Amino acid sequence: MTKPCIICVAITGSLPRKANNPAVPITVSEQVDSTHEAFEAGASIVHAHVRNDDETPSSDPDKFAALKEGIEKHCPGMIIQFSTGGRSGAGQTRGGMLPLAPDMASLSVGSNNFPTRVYENPPELVDWLAAEMLQYDVKPEIEAFDLSHILKAKDMADKGHLAGTPYVQFVMGVKNAMPVDRDVFDYYIHTVHRLFGEDAPWCAAGIGANQLRLNEWAIAAGGHARTGLEDNVRLDRDTLASSNAELVRRAVDICDRNNRPVASWQETRRILGLRLPENTEKGQAA
Repeated sequence: MTKPCIICVAITGSLPRKANNPAVPITVSEQVDSTHEAFEAGASIVHAHVRNDDETPSSDPDKFAALKEGIEKHCPGMIIQFSTGGRSGAGQTRGGMLPLAPDMASLSVGSNNFPTRVYENPPELVDWLAAEMLQYDVKPEIEAFDLSHILKAKDMADKGHLAGTPYVQFVMGVKNAMPVDRDVFDYYIHTVHRLFGEDAPWCAAGIGANQLRLNEWAIAAGGHARTGLEDNVRLDRDTLASSNAELVRRAVDICDRNNRPVASWQETRRILGLRLPENTEKGQAA
């Protein structure tokens, strides 16, 4: 299989702290450095959250702006994807950074259970976030915690609430949500292809120790992969990951074993239908 594989690195998230793994990047400067290392290792998308100085999650647009500026400077061409997840804020504060016009943003289109709470994504908020993404030309990554979320994305696309072919990410292994189940995984792929076409791109993310398994499944099945310290702070039960880049390199090794070239940022933009950076000539993205 020669189809390029997109590697997304989720660098920080809302939950992991230095106490869990000292390599978790918290400050904007740490996040930029960690992203640059992951970019050099093969990641072409960075999924980004921001934190307060006390490591608690934040939705501060100024922090997102500083992070975007730093990544654009040190990782030219890399796709920047901001999180609009519910742990960082409530209501429309979750989309307060979208006017910064990142390349992408996560979009959860339905609610589900999390380990200790309900992850609430009410329809009116989902519609508002989607409208903001359309307004600022931000491509959503549909975070599917359940089969119904893929079907909801199809409904939204048919109504013109999403531009282009949706990019769906299967999230598996969150406690109380969808477990890691191979039959379900295969049916997710079938559903994406049935609804959006055989060439529709998709991605998978596994939480904790399931990260490696989902990387292996997705890459072998022709999909794209997410890795990073947001989802998993360990290489194995006894070993902490030394960096986001180390987890990216592990995904690259899986690509090599499956004869999948790692997608460059130019290839990733082509596959996902993303605009070119303003300071990049069109010819460079061929």
